[in-house]
Amino acid sequence: MTDQEQSLVSHLVELRGRLLKAVLSVLILVVVMFPFAGEIYTIVAKPVMDNLSQGTAMIATGVLSPFLTPFKMVIILAIIISMPVIIYQIWAFVAPGLYKREKRVAMPILISSIILFYMGCAFAFFVVFPILFVFLPSIAPEGVTYMPDINSYLDIVVRLFFAFGLAFEIPVAVIILISLGVTSAEKLANARPYVIIGILVVAMLLTPPDPSSQVLLAIPMWILFEFGIMMGKILRKKNQKNKAASDQEGA
Repeated sequence: MTDQEQSLVSHLVELRGRLLKAVLSVLILVVVMFPFAGEIYTIVAKPVMDNLSQGTAMIATGVLSPFLTPFKMVIILAIIISMPVIIYQIWAFVAPGLYKREKRVAMPILISSIILFYMGCAFAFFVVFPILFVFLPSIAPEGVTYMPDINSYLDIVVRLFFAFGLAFEIPVAVIILISLGVTSAEKLANARPYVIIGILVVAMLLTPPDPSSQVLLAIPMWILFEFGIMMGKILRKKNQKNKAASDQEGA
């Protein structure tokens, strides 16, 4: 076996080990939380249950829904909680191939991306859900009783969690694009009208068909885009100063 083949095999073995650790972290959380699956689902369903009409409740239309839906909720929650471990395993696999300067830049980006993802999920749960599930029952046609299915509710929750979690990553994406030289803060600022239109389209596609959740996703995305441009400008000025200082030292 050549050195190149040995290197490839060793990388594949390491990748397998990293993936196993990531999966194991999710499985451990699933095992720990599974006995409390019903209670966890009740907590997650609180925004909609608090706004149901008196005498109504959520329903389960599937034969196995009372068991499978809370179990799915536990798996998804375990993946969300395990995100730092999963990202760290990816980072540990990629980091040896990076230069020291790249590692210094990448680490804050990784940490901030995790924090922003959790902030997006929290924003969805504490801000968007209460507004959304006040709005939806209020527009039910006369004679229609709003009694959401537990599995349908879970689908909406997961969709919004990941929509807002990923939307809050916009500053990270903007900073990476500027750092790599793909674009500049000035070009992004000039393209603002097109970006805003794109944000509105994305918000429409990622959220349920109601204006409240679409607006509540679009506004943070726009604010975070502007924040990313601002941080990109600061980062560019800092890099220019560091480059000028190193050129002076070299001279």
